Formats: sequence, C-alpha cells, structure tokens
Amino acid sequence: MANVRIKKILYATDMSKPSVPALAYAARIALCCGAELHCIHVLDLEHEFFIEGGYIAPLVLKAPLPTAQLKKKAGKELARFMKKHLPSRCKVVDSKVILGKPFEGIIRYARAKHMDMVVLGTHGHSALASMLMGSVAEKVVRKARCAVLTVRHPKHKFVAP
Repeated sequence: MANVRIKKILYATDMSKPSVPALAYAARIALCCGAELHCIHVLDLEHEFFIEGGYIAPLVLKAPLPTAQLKKKAGKELARFMKKHLPSRCKVVDSKVILGKPFEGIIRYARAKHMDMVVLGTHGHSALASMLMGSVAEKVVRKARCAVLTVRHPKHKFVAP
C-alpha cells in the first residue's frame, strides 16, 4: 500500500457562497495532517469582472477597470473572504490572485508548488458561467496530477436526469 502524505493543500475559490464548505474541508485536512494551506483565486478577465461587493457579467460593465486595479480589488476581497471563513487556528502559507482561466491557473499553481491535494467547491457563481466556461471542478479533477477533493455545498440539490 502506498504511503499517503499530505504536506501541501491548495484551496481554490471563486469567493462564492458555494465555495465556503470546501474551505472548511481544506482547513480541517491541513490541521489534521500538519499540512501547508495555500489559497488562490483565478481572475478570468474574459468572462467576469470583479467589482465592489461581487461579480457581474461583462456585458453589464461599461468601462472595466485596468487589470492591475481589478487584481488588487480581487486580492482585497480574497483577504476578507479568508478572514471571514477560515478558522482562526488555521494559517494560510500563500494567498494570491492569478490571472487566467480558472482550471488552468489552479492546475499550474498545483504543479509549480508541488501540491499534494487540491480542494474546491463543485459549484461556483452561476449556471450561466458554468455553461459558458464548463465545470472548473470537472476539468481540475481530470487534469491535475495530485489528489482533488471536490466539495458540494450542502444546500445544493442534485436533480437526476
């Protein structure tokens, strides 16, 4: 039997309510294993723009902010999100905003930092975003080299086809 050691965990978030339960899992596993916890948000400038208080579709935003300003705002929101939802006894080693397609950013970070596990929610912002971009969680599961834990929000209802 293989010796499984979890030393580095990547929590990837879109900062939506459905991503909060995944953070609880990531934090608990990090505490139990004595693992480093890393956190990233991948800002996809092609499909969504960050504004004060949340996200909106790009068609609604008439004059997007410069990329550096969007990244800075997203970084502040990520810090607030983590402070609000991360248990106080758990510390994050690295927290950053990355530009690009979410699944690619998550996979690249996980490979570059030699993550042992990626933890993310199964559902993010909206059904529309999922239709446009496909499931980020599904792509990460298929393409990541490390273990991937996907966490479904307890109030999300699955409807069988």
